[in-house]
Amino acid sequence: LFLRNHDELTLEMVTDEERDYMYRVYAHDAQTRVNLGIRRRLAPLLGNDRRRIELMNALLFSLPGTPIIYYGDEIGMGDNFYLGDRNGVRTPMQWSPDRNAGFSRANPQRLYLPVIIDPAYHYEAVNVETQQANPHSLLHWTRRLIALRKRHLAFGRGSLEFLHPDNHKVLAFLRCHGEERILVVANLSRYVEYVELDLSAYRGMLAVELFGGKPFPPIGELPYLLTLGPHAFYWFRLEHSSVSVPEISHEEMPKLSASGSWQSILRGEGAQALEAILPRALPRQRWFGGKARPIDSVAVVDAMEIPNVGGMASVVLIRVEQSEGASQLHALPLAFASGSAAEEIVRHHPHACFAELTVERRGAAQHGWLVDALELPGCCAALLDVIGKRRSLRGEAGILRGRTTRAFRKLRGPDTADRTPALVRAEQSNSSVLYGQRIILKVFRRLSEGLNPDLEIGRFLTERPRFSHVPQVAGALEYQVERREPATVAILQEYVENEGDAWQFTLDQLALYFESVVARQRTTEETCVSAGTPLELIDADPPALGPELLGPYLETARLLGQRTAELHLALASQPEDEAFAPEPFTSLYQRSLYQSVRNTTLRNLGLLRSKLRELPPTTAEDATALLAREEEILRILNSVVGTRLGGMRIRVHGDYHLGQLLYTGNDFTITDFEGEPARSIGERRLKRSPLTDAAGMLRSFDYAAHTALLDSIGTGVASEENAPELRRWARFWSQWVGSNFLRAYLPAVSAKGLIPQDRDELRCLLRLLLVDKSVYELGYELNNRPTWAPVPIRGILELLEAAAA
Repeated sequence: LFLRNHDELTLEMVTDEERDYMYRVYAHDAQTRVNLGIRRRLAPLLGNDRRRIELMNALLFSLPGTPIIYYGDEIGMGDNFYLGDRNGVRTPMQWSPDRNAGFSRANPQRLYLPVIIDPAYHYEAVNVETQQANPHSLLHWTRRLIALRKRHLAFGRGSLEFLHPDNHKVLAFLRCHGEERILVVANLSRYVEYVELDLSAYRGMLAVELFGGKPFPPIGELPYLLTLGPHAFYWFRLEHSSVSVPEISHEEMPKLSASGSWQSILRGEGAQALEAILPRALPRQRWFGGKARPIDSVAVVDAMEIPNVGGMASVVLIRVEQSEGASQLHALPLAFASGSAAEEIVRHHPHACFAELTVERRGAAQHGWLVDALELPGCCAALLDVIGKRRSLRGEAGILRGRTTRAFRKLRGPDTADRTPALVRAEQSNSSVLYGQRIILKVFRRLSEGLNPDLEIGRFLTERPRFSHVPQVAGALEYQVERREPATVAILQEYVENEGDAWQFTLDQLALYFESVVARQRTTEETCVSAGTPLELIDADPPALGPELLGPYLETARLLGQRTAELHLALASQPEDEAFAPEPFTSLYQRSLYQSVRNTTLRNLGLLRSKLRELPPTTAEDATALLAREEEILRILNSVVGTRLGGMRIRVHGDYHLGQLLYTGNDFTITDFEGEPARSIGERRLKRSPLTDAAGMLRSFDYAAHTALLDSIGTGVASEENAPELRRWARFWSQWVGSNFLRAYLPAVSAKGLIPQDRDELRCLLRLLLVDKSVYELGYELNNRPTWAPVPIRGILELLEAAAA
């Protein structure tokens, strides 16, 4: 495929009418014409419009055939059509702003053809060297486009299927090769357009935009609506959702019957039919975490009717038995729905529909569906009412009680305030309902006996307002069985206006960082400046290129360190409260800490050894090197036993990383004090060194750097060939950002005696906690995302190198 046939836009194969049209649009000046074609470069042919240039290249690279780029088009070079014949597009390549555009050192008069000096395309402005230094240039964009095409075989080898939308100004087609499906949508108009595409054949799949990797809404039965800016285009990869939600037709949906009241299926013999269908229905729920393991059985434990919804909804507690692990208690709000509201749920959210239900009462039958009660705004409003009025809902085994805090009235707002419920649709282990941008109810689907740390810590910080950068707690729902600790079913919190979490904010900053790094590498021979560990670097100044490349994120890291220190000081501020009173490190605790980390390390290194053959060659090489250094790891762990460490143990966040902070535009709010869900409530409530959270954030910086690097390679910003050098740049970023975090964090907590005062003791404890976090990540990645295993493996190897230095 050609955008032009080498030295000209040939028009020999078109009709006279089409040729006349092309002349009128693209060749206003008769001197631009040659034979039956037009002698112009691409940029002047398209009026030097960057949008149109990108659009034409996107079509060139997405249609079948081998794309051919004429030299200079990758930087938007101009032409000189006043030269004879086809020489107007044969001018010297513009390599740099130097003499003769860097093409030759000869006397300019001796050049075979002159360089371009047209003001719009002058070689001092349009040249390779300048565009290599600018990560947003047309040259870099073209490189990314080439890299993306190479990554997807469908572009080069796939079939072509045109779609036929009603809007003829939008071109849409599919490229398919094997299991890969690429959707291309291009707006050929200079105005904003919208298009509705018939993608019903791909119902349930996600459209993931290739350049940014952003998933668009799932494809449904209705036409897929897209809006496009002037001359805009999309490349989408159609893929199945990461959480597969099987579509259920009315014929396939289980059928239940109840007598007298729909709630008869929640008690006694009536519950057996419900228990029989739930093992099939639970894996379709976004919040259910045991999808990979078969369900042995489900039992209804208790049910509490939700008031003010006409007896149509209940909070049901079920116990799920699976082939591996202990049984788990889950909260399952259920409702009987009929009419248009039920049809809407079945059609658009089939995963939230459990069964078709017929209720026989006094000789009449009422047909409807058994659905997740959180899908119904009336049920969500009723749950808020239970909390606000502190109601008690009695079941057969226990009581569900609503609780409020002092902050409830302020957060709820006046009676005239908008509190319209809206279910938050996100891939998470809990379910959330937003009430009019004021308060949010988080329903814990998986319950544990005892006070959930999210409620306990949140209520502590709300009632003692020493730290304002957390959502205030307004209330909760607790399930109480006699002579047992209450289980937290839901927590009502302040809704925090935000622009996303700190993880996405950091990835956006890192994308700019890697673009700048790649641009610098192409203009200079500069390589990454080696760095030490974040702790070693807190007394050092970044190299000259540090502030330039790291930019404002150094200040962000400092602010994160400050907020983390303020959080820990607040959690340690009430020595009279037994649950939060700081406790000193003891030799017995140090021994138990060592034993706990040692057990985790040996278990996960054994897991790595067993999966060694399944890893890619480069990862296997690093894994083999890590396993060979097992004794070094154990010596690092053992160092915590040989000496008494200073500092205190306090309540901590427990699962602290960038994804747990909301970015509010100029600051951060810390959320989700639930702890690691895989651990029991008792483990999550243990007091630990505040350095546990600091280690979690340092590891999160490392994860973010490697994630952004992979994204840069995937989107064509960087190439696989440069990956080893770019990994060093990733480490450079994470180490200096980590040092800025510690530089703000350590002095504040050290002044209160929460961490060891001695630098060697501090290094020993922080290194142990980093190893603990890294080997935990290693086990998680090997079990869930093996392709991510290189990140913790390299993290542990870097810790070993730093310890040996």
